[in-house]
Amino acid sequence: MSTSVSTPPHYPAGAPRPTASHQAGRGGSRARAWATRAPLLPALIFLIAVTQLPFVATLFISLFDWNSLAPDDRSFAGLSNYGSVFTDASLRESVFTTVLLTATVVIASVVLGLLLALLLDRKFIGRGFVRTLLITPFLLVPVSAALMWKHVLYNPEYGLLNGGWAWFTGLFGVENPTQPDWISDMPLLAVEAALIWQWTPFMMLILLAGLQSRPAEIMEAAKLDGATGWQMFGYLTLPHLRRYLELGILLGSIYIVQNFDAVFTLTSGGLGTANLPYTIYQTFYQAHEYGLASAAGVVVVIGTIVIATFALRVVSSLFSEEANRA
Repeated sequence: MSTSVSTPPHYPAGAPRPTASHQAGRGGSRARAWATRAPLLPALIFLIAVTQLPFVATLFISLFDWNSLAPDDRSFAGLSNYGSVFTDASLRESVFTTVLLTATVVIASVVLGLLLALLLDRKFIGRGFVRTLLITPFLLVPVSAALMWKHVLYNPEYGLLNGGWAWFTGLFGVENPTQPDWISDMPLLAVEAALIWQWTPFMMLILLAGLQSRPAEIMEAAKLDGATGWQMFGYLTLPHLRRYLELGILLGSIYIVQNFDAVFTLTSGGLGTANLPYTIYQTFYQAHEYGLASAAGVVVVIGTIVIATFALRVVSSLFSEEANRA
């Protein structure tokens, strides 16, 4: 009858050996970690059910040739729907419109937001009231903001822009000037102006936070050394704001790429203003091409994830810089 002898574990010389209390402590720390995470599990489950499961369903539908008007003719199409997304003329045009709309709105919003942030970084009477007024456009519901621009400003009969145009031309002796129809004459510019008005406060808030995080001692030293305002802006302020500018551009791009409200409300996608989200809406709800619309939606989600990845890296770098500075 043989007996087995258990070999004790080998530990390097000088290394502390775990005791029963240490192992119990590890078990207790794991239990505490799970106890702190447990309240977050319902939110995590809800998030997966609301976002991930629909995306998986969309990915599955994108692999089929599926028109709801002929539900019995549904067939597996593989990646042909994705090929149609990149070869269809209307979809290519909507991609170009999306890129142009996003680039124009983001660049203009960043420039105007930077100017307003520089203004609000100075001390003057009523600064808090002015800051509240400037933030207000970003707090409006997007559809409400688009309706305001369409009926209060752009309307060719009673819009404020036409009233201002008549007053301006009247200063030069022109009576009953031709009233432009802003949406019909310049549709894409009308959509861009409404989005710029709404997203400039967002950029202003990000850049104002960057301005207020500048090291005060460095700015004071530059003033004592005789640096001009332009020199301080070009050599100190602008390099410091680089990360905040990147963050504003990335976050703005994520939201404006997916914008649907302004295009739907102002132009209904007509006159060359149909961006990719509106084209997906038309393909899904009007043409009833579920597979093609789902493939286009997957392409938009993947592009948004790529942009969001860069945004998260910028945010993490900002936090690490602030931690190192502290």
